[in-house]
Amino acid sequence: MPIQTAGSVRALALVGPTSAGKTALLESLLLTTGAVDRRANGGAAEKVGDSSPEARARGHSVELNLADFEFMGDRYAVIDCPGSLEFCSDLDAAVPAVDLAVVVAEPDPAKAALLQPTLRELERLGVPHALFVNKMDQARGNLHELLEALAPVSSAPLVARQIPTWEGDHVSGFIDLALERAFVHRPGEPSQQVEIPGELREAEAQARFHMLEQIADFDDELLEQLLSDVIPSRDAVFADLVREMNAGLIVPVFFGSAQTGFGVGRLLKALRHEMPAPDRAAERIGIEGGGAYVLKTAYAGQSGKLAYARVFGKTLDDGAELVLPDGERCRAGGLFAVQGPTLRKITAAAPGDICAIGKVEAAAGGQILSLSGRPQAAAAAARPRRPLFAVALAARNHKDDVRLSGALSKLIEEDAGLSLTHDPEARQIRLAGQGEGHVRLALERLKRRFGVEIDTEQPRTPYRETIQRPVTQHARHKKQSGGHGQFADVTIEVRPLPRGSGFVFQAKVVGGAVPKQWIPAVEQGARDGLIKGPLGFPVTDLEVTLVDGQTHSVDSSEMAFRMAGRMAIEEALKACGSILLEPIEKLTVYSPSPHASNVTSALTARRGQILGLAPREDWRGWERIEAYLPQSERQDLIAELRGLTQGLGAFEADFDHMAELTGRLASEASQGARPGA
Repeated sequence: MPIQTAGSVRALALVGPTSAGKTALLESLLLTTGAVDRRANGGAAEKVGDSSPEARARGHSVELNLADFEFMGDRYAVIDCPGSLEFCSDLDAAVPAVDLAVVVAEPDPAKAALLQPTLRELERLGVPHALFVNKMDQARGNLHELLEALAPVSSAPLVARQIPTWEGDHVSGFIDLALERAFVHRPGEPSQQVEIPGELREAEAQARFHMLEQIADFDDELLEQLLSDVIPSRDAVFADLVREMNAGLIVPVFFGSAQTGFGVGRLLKALRHEMPAPDRAAERIGIEGGGAYVLKTAYAGQSGKLAYARVFGKTLDDGAELVLPDGERCRAGGLFAVQGPTLRKITAAAPGDICAIGKVEAAAGGQILSLSGRPQAAAAAARPRRPLFAVALAARNHKDDVRLSGALSKLIEEDAGLSLTHDPEARQIRLAGQGEGHVRLALERLKRRFGVEIDTEQPRTPYRETIQRPVTQHARHKKQSGGHGQFADVTIEVRPLPRGSGFVFQAKVVGGAVPKQWIPAVEQGARDGLIKGPLGFPVTDLEVTLVDGQTHSVDSSEMAFRMAGRMAIEEALKACGSILLEPIEKLTVYSPSPHASNVTSALTARRGQILGLAPREDWRGWERIEAYLPQSERQDLIAELRGLTQGLGAFEADFDHMAELTGRLASEASQGARPGA
């Protein structure tokens, strides 16, 4: 049953690379529509986006900015998304819920490749999108060159809806190809419609015909009209543009300047007439009847945990019963309208609106809080992002350990790109994220929001050691201290095994030299002795065979044989010749093709072994590089990789095998494992 959309609020996301001007476009939309006061702060418009101290310190978005505005009687919710790949996990759950994504780009052909990760994700999710080329007041060169550079990064054709008009070397206005009208930009006022300049009439006609050819690829009737030299009606052209954008068949291209407001009014009119209705997003997510789809959760001081959600299908009232995907029921404990950092109490949220819902403690990003009385699961969960950078951390003051644990749990709940692991062997708690900047941001939030001071260090590499040669070792544990003593005598054979075999124990004693009930104690003692070998690391890939032993009728015990087993293995390891092993990971690295050679050189310099290089599937102009790399060399790899690839590179890493480590590096690793090192 289709969801009713009458009176619905439509939602758009502003996405694209860092520095393209997404937050500036958000502010311009709010200013143009009167949602913010242009007279605030001594004449400057009040700011809604990037209000957190962390965002202000960095000069770019590090989290979602939520706001809304009205335009010509219609309401819109807007989500301004971070552009850096380090902070993009914040938008994974949010983007599927919007009706349209506006991809913000710069008018620089050299930066066209920066859009590809964004466009690929929108295509994967099936979210309709348009392109807004920002900063046209700073553009140098023609639109054709820009579109040629952008075309390979989009699977769907890019359809220019406008061509610029120039005054000297500056863009002064545009010609709307669908309306066949020219407009001149007037700072601080709506653009003024003018006659199409005579010298541009031929260029306009050619550009419009090219636009019609592009959309005719998906409309046989329009194609027939073009072949027959029949001029299609303006209504038919608009209908095709809307239908094909909503179906993801084309990507319309608009341009302007968020800083000056140039082109923003035309973008608003396109949003009003061409955005899909919310029922399409509801169908994409899998909402039937009604529900609130959670974009993200956050802890907001005295307000407690808030679920930022988009409402679908029916009005959400304060106090309404919500059903979580697992069947748990709760009530909306307060509704808030969101305008940047400002929350305003409301009694209800309309269909399509984005609001904050209080007291839904079990809610998580990507979930549907059902209003239909039955649980609903989202059709496609966001793909988890694998950690790329980690630090080991501890509270500077041990009294803060409990507070640290609670604070980390809240941060990870808010940000799905973070993960926390505990390594009992290294005795480290590790916080991992999408890059060094992402992890540093989490640490700053720990201090600012939760008052926890943190000490960090690099995660320890899980080295192992093994043996070179077989030995036979005898050990006797004998202790007399009044009453029953302790006695156990064992002889073991120790031999190396192939890599990856682990630890194998077997018993070949005869004649009851070691009673069966105490053989497991010998094995446990051997395991105790392997926890830390001569080089300071756990020992692996060896076989221990119990071949002989002696007992005492009174003094032998399980504990005595465990001690004897440990003594035997510790003495054997000294004679076996220790070899240090380091973990080797198999990496899959993704890089734009022009930078692939630099990436392979960087991997080789880190002792990497290149296994192969091939085109990345379905990504034009990208390479997939496979390599073996020591885990110890991966810690800051993501920073170097992104530095070599305009911030676009990424990788996936999985443990593959252990390999021998010798020379200076082995000596340094062993030194680091010793007490006090």
